Amino acid sequence: MADKKATVQVTGQEPFDLPIMSGTAGNDVIDVRTLGAQGVFTYDPGFLATASCQSEITFIDGGKGVLLHRGYPIEQLANDSSYLELCYLLLHGELPSSEKLEEFEETITHHTMVHEKIANFFHGFVVDAHPMAMLCGVVGALSSFYHDDLSITDPAQRKRSAYRLVAKLPTIAAMAYKYSIGQPFVYPKNKLSYSENFLHMMFSVPAEDYEVNPIIAKAMDKIFMLHADHEQNASTSTVRLAGSSGANPYACIAAGIASLWGPAHGGANEACLTMLQQIGSVDRIPEFVAKAKDKADPFRLMGFGHRVYKNFDPRAKVMRETCHEVLTALKINDPLLDVAMELERIALEDSYFVEKKLYPNVDFYSGIILKAIGIPTSMFTVIFAMSRTVGWISHWDEMLSEKGQKIGRPRQLYTGPAKRDYVTVDKR
Repeated sequence: MADKKATVQVTGQEPFDLPIMSGTAGNDVIDVRTLGAQGVFTYDPGFLATASCQSEITFIDGGKGVLLHRGYPIEQLANDSSYLELCYLLLHGELPSSEKLEEFEETITHHTMVHEKIANFFHGFVVDAHPMAMLCGVVGALSSFYHDDLSITDPAQRKRSAYRLVAKLPTIAAMAYKYSIGQPFVYPKNKLSYSENFLHMMFSVPAEDYEVNPIIAKAMDKIFMLHADHEQNASTSTVRLAGSSGANPYACIAAGIASLWGPAHGGANEACLTMLQQIGSVDRIPEFVAKAKDKADPFRLMGFGHRVYKNFDPRAKVMRETCHEVLTALKINDPLLDVAMELERIALEDSYFVEKKLYPNVDFYSGIILKAIGIPTSMFTVIFAMSRTVGWISHWDEMLSEKGQKIGRPRQLYTGPAKRDYVTVDKR
């Protein structure tokens, strides 16, 4: 913490100082916690200029296109690491030794099974229920099965619940998919890797053998890594706020899933595929690019640019390479994928897009990959939630580890009627 201070002058009051705090990277922040004692509060809808917490997990510099997990660049992690190693890093703060990583992988693998009665929850849903609705409900219900790790004051129990969530989300996600298409649930296999296991539970059937394509498994692992955490976004903030009340970890993650379900947050890659379907064919691209450039036209190209990154999304650089690897390996003849690749070419070359830095983002490429693999758009956000669970639970654990942690309680600017007297109904 630096010795710098900010001076606040409120009309009719004496000036007062507020301390300025500095982190290890990023902007300094003004500590406004004592404003209430002065009779004033800040007004910041959406918390766009408010640091809600201190965190050591993820750092983003949107202007420079930087994303660091525990100090490590996402590009290095995505190219040289694995999703489970990244999970260990997010949960524990440091990269594991080979022995620790092997132990962690074995622990996660042996937690992938879910209680057999969890299948009953799925059979209670209508057949056309959205997979996110099923995921949200079933994850919340996990607290009724695992009573031994609900003490949030015990670090060992918090770690065990974190491991269980990371391990069981792929199983539950795959069950949601299988139920939606009327196929039997597929049990996990301990001999498979994390991404291989997910693909096996998604696409195998009891009637025949299923071999996991290693290129697809590698692509899935990168999709998981690139969505693992993204600082204090809406769903992570939701998990933290729910956790601040003392809620159990399964309820908190269910709250995060509900927040992610919103189309403004987790539905970006699904919206991108919907846009590609709207365009339909390569010959119609010029028409829609012209519409995108017309400020008076409500049409917007989805999957281009990013609210945080004012430069190229660092995750998109990795995902672009993986996307082209998958399309080359699968040799899929799909008009929508042709549309996507032509849109990518235009966005990287057209002066309008280059000047405005409307580059394809990670959602653009991940949506294309998931479609090529054969995953329906209704499952896109489910996979996002599955990937992000480790980030959510890491933030939840970090928050509960802090001394003096308080329940979240935002203030408001009241604009309703001032005090008025009640009038009985016969006199109104």
